[in-house]
Amino acid sequence: MSEQGWREFLAAEGVEDWVVLHGGAAAVFRVLSLGEAARLASTVADVPGIADAGVLITIGAERVTVRLTRGVERLERRHVDLARGVSAVAREHGAVADRAAVQEVQLAVAARPDDLDVGFWRAALGYAPLAEDNAVDPLGHGSTVWMQDLDPGRPLRHAMHVDVSVAREQAEDRVASALAAGGRMVDDSSAPRYWTLSDRAGNRVCICAWPDGAPWPGSTTA
Repeated sequence: MSEQGWREFLAAEGVEDWVVLHGGAAAVFRVLSLGEAARLASTVADVPGIADAGVLITIGAERVTVRLTRGVERLERRHVDLARGVSAVAREHGAVADRAAVQEVQLAVAARPDDLDVGFWRAALGYAPLAEDNAVDPLGHGSTVWMQDLDPGRPLRHAMHVDVSVAREQAEDRVASALAAGGRMVDDSSAPRYWTLSDRAGNRVCICAWPDGAPWPGSTTA
């Protein structure tokens, strides 16, 4: 598992329907009814190689969401082919990809290294481990919980915030909407990777375009 997999995915051709989130590559396909969503999901499940790939498929009244992995660093070369295959099936069914609808919400629980307790959060939420520093909903419905090291020099012993991972071209609109709804900008020095906003009470949220095309300092866009 490494950064190479998701960077290769972003650079590949034929994956324009897909957004690379904190949890990996995902796509939302719009349909006209729940019945059409169920039929599309059934056909997607028959895409060669998808059965044993750990793919998560969810359906709603007018959409099918496909997540290729639960973690961005789990993306591999084979997922490019799976993404192309899923998109092809969706087009055959007349489904339309909607990148604006793709997102992932993550709860970041920050604490000093000695106080990080991912085991507690897994037990309290009934979540499963994916990596050493996180916990995921086994049903794939709830937000991921990520344990973030808090700078030992900070006076706080613990803190929480929400991360919202979206498509790179949607991030600035999401930030603008949140500000128009009464939010305030806390820090935009890391844009376009992410912006930190808060509500009137000071509760913070990061709107993140990373990793969907926004590079970290010193790196280049995939």
